[in-house]
Amino acid sequence: MINPLTQNKYNIVAYFSVWLLIALIQWFTLYFFLNLEIYDAMVDSFVFNSFYSIIGLSFWYMSRYLSFENLTISRLLVNHFAAAIVTTGIWIGGSYLILIKMLETKGLYLIFLPTSLIWRFFIGIMYYTIITILNYVIIFYSDLKEKQIREAKLNSLVKDAELKTLKYQINPHFIFNSLNSISSLTISSPAKAQEMTIKLSEFMRRTFKRNETQTIKFSEELNSVKIYLDIEKIRFEDNFEYVTDFNSDLCDLEVPAMILQPVFENAIKHSVYESTEKVIIKLTCEETEEYYKIIVSNNFDPEAVPRKGEGIGLKNIQKRMELIYKQDNLLTFKKEDNMFYVFIFIPKPERKNE
Repeated sequence: MINPLTQNKYNIVAYFSVWLLIALIQWFTLYFFLNLEIYDAMVDSFVFNSFYSIIGLSFWYMSRYLSFENLTISRLLVNHFAAAIVTTGIWIGGSYLILIKMLETKGLYLIFLPTSLIWRFFIGIMYYTIITILNYVIIFYSDLKEKQIREAKLNSLVKDAELKTLKYQINPHFIFNSLNSISSLTISSPAKAQEMTIKLSEFMRRTFKRNETQTIKFSEELNSVKIYLDIEKIRFEDNFEYVTDFNSDLCDLEVPAMILQPVFENAIKHSVYESTEKVIIKLTCEETEEYYKIIVSNNFDPEAVPRKGEGIGLKNIQKRMELIYKQDNLLTFKKEDNMFYVFIFIPKPERKNE
């Protein structure tokens, strides 16, 4: 990983600004408290702090190499202690030689300089410790951020794969039923078999085209439902009727793709199949404070023997809604007298982003 201090000019400016502040504090201390001449204090502070600021940049790579994953705590401390002594020795030795050359005529300062090396040594160890700790904090934060990004990407891929799997799961049930009906109609009514084949082809073309799309406009979803019901109309003729009641302004509402077809397939399977009376399948959509509520209702014969099924359609919708909106209460249904209701709640955009 590249040293974050050298990744952009702002980090570099911030880093050296801190060292400038340290240098000013050191100059102030040398001049006002230790009574060195202003020039001697300025040169001393500049040389020692500029030299360490350059050496300090290399500590990043040492911190990356001496990681907690590769070494035990004791081994890590020993290595850093040795590195701190070596770097501090280089820092003091190099700075001392530079200052001797620069201030060789300053006799009073040359007496002060050797006596200051002991406390400078401990300051060097302190600098090393502070910079190394900050490096580990940055490394930990950066690794954590990268891990979160990778997990987010992985979760997104898993979610997309699961959504696609769930969408692919919807079609086979309907296709098998339609193919069986076409097979029967080829003998009794070839014209209807041909019409049904064309409608099925159009429906599948739309379905495959939207396999990569998670959400579509409500109007597009209704068009697919209309094609599906046209296919079923060929099978059941006047045994059911489809009606809608909603504001046309809601046509641009974004809904999960293929969210309604399983609901209507469920209505056909559990009402039209068994009912001796005409079934009315009604779709309504209304807006509440937090949701857009889609309601699909149909009457059914309460005396009819319930058809066996795994309930894949409604479970499929519930799971996809939970994956997309991160809520598990967006699909409910109820029976009331001889009516069956399915309620689908689409969170409003501002609520979805909360």
